[in-house]
Amino acid sequence: MPKGTVKDGEETEEAVIREIKEETGLKNFKVETLIAEDFWKNDDGAVHQRFFYEIYVTESLDEWEYQPTGGGEEKGLTFRYFWISSPNETELVRGHGDYLDYIF
Repeated sequence: MPKGTVKDGEETEEAVIREIKEETGLKNFKVETLIAEDFWKNDDGAVHQRFFYEIYVTESLDEWEYQPTGGGEEKGLTFRYFWISSPNETELVRGHGDYLDYIF
């Protein structure tokens, strides 16, 4: 589940597009619709506004690895991506699977 921050002056849909490209390497996708918006309290007490979008991917591998290009905490990491077919198919980091039941 790619995630990120909305930069000053950036629309949330623009941030989604940028973050998907930076974190997954996907190029052939379309932002379909906003499915949920909430406020989430991180373990350190910080509260973040979150936006969840449904994305339609037109072309992709079943599994792939990608080194994010956005810098920051992800610099030097390699992410492993794969598709799931139900909301409970795999365990995700706390908060990353929120609202999956909206698209399955």
